[in-house]
Amino acid sequence: MADTKINGVNTTFEISIVDSYRSFMQRNSDPRTETWLLMSGPGPLLTILATYIYFCTSVGPRYMRDRKPFDLKNIIVVYNISQILMSIFLVYEGLVAGWWNDYNFSCQPVDYSNSPKALRMAGAVWWYFSAKIIELLDTIFFVLRKKNRQISFLHLYHHFMMPICAWIGVKFLPGGHGTLLGVINSFIHIIMYTYYLISGLGPQYQKFLWWKKHLTTLQLIQFCIIFYHNFSVMFCDCNYPKGINFLLSLNAGLFLYMFGNFYYRSYVKVDKKAAKDTGVEFTKHKEVKDKEC
Repeated sequence: MADTKINGVNTTFEISIVDSYRSFMQRNSDPRTETWLLMSGPGPLLTILATYIYFCTSVGPRYMRDRKPFDLKNIIVVYNISQILMSIFLVYEGLVAGWWNDYNFSCQPVDYSNSPKALRMAGAVWWYFSAKIIELLDTIFFVLRKKNRQISFLHLYHHFMMPICAWIGVKFLPGGHGTLLGVINSFIHIIMYTYYLISGLGPQYQKFLWWKKHLTTLQLIQFCIIFYHNFSVMFCDCNYPKGINFLLSLNAGLFLYMFGNFYYRSYVKVDKKAAKDTGVEFTKHKEVKDKEC
């Protein structure tokens, strides 16, 4: 009898959770985007991301362990060009649909109407989400080329979180304040995938990649702008969910910390070590010269 009661309580609890979930989705989802690809619910996206993490951290490396790296040079060149073109398209759509003239940088609510501009921005948000799904190929290419050292926690976290943020945007907020993130991020990706394109053409093009350090600097500036743009709205009267502003600010802050740490380890610390080594070599050279004299 006790087991039946416990099972009954558990069943009631499970039903309550399901009902709450359905109620939340019906109350907050944007009906304009509900039938769009991967927008029926979080299940398809979470399945894609779980498969991505499992392949990149377990199945993929084990499959490649005793195999030679795949030669994907031509595929990656085409991929990088397509990403540059997609990013240009996203920047253009984001500006034309709102941020060039109509949107207010201090506070911009979501336009849920069926006006051409509102639908155009909603479409741009969905395309941005699609781009984040396609970008999962970055890591898959690393695995197939046996570049596992480049698959850092920062890399995986970035590629895991961005599709989730974009999906939330399409499902609940396809427009408004948070879309500036997509415009800025897409602009950075134009530069980033241009760098990847040149880098993938071969060693003879390495002399054109002196600006790698500045690319990381631009990424840091990006997160500073996104953090300020969303955090400042939390302290003013704006018809945009403050919970989303907080989450976007938190995520931007985490990215700022992780990319800042990467910048310090890759450039500042390396430059200090190089300067120290140069100083030691100079001192040794001077001592030898002094002895010779």
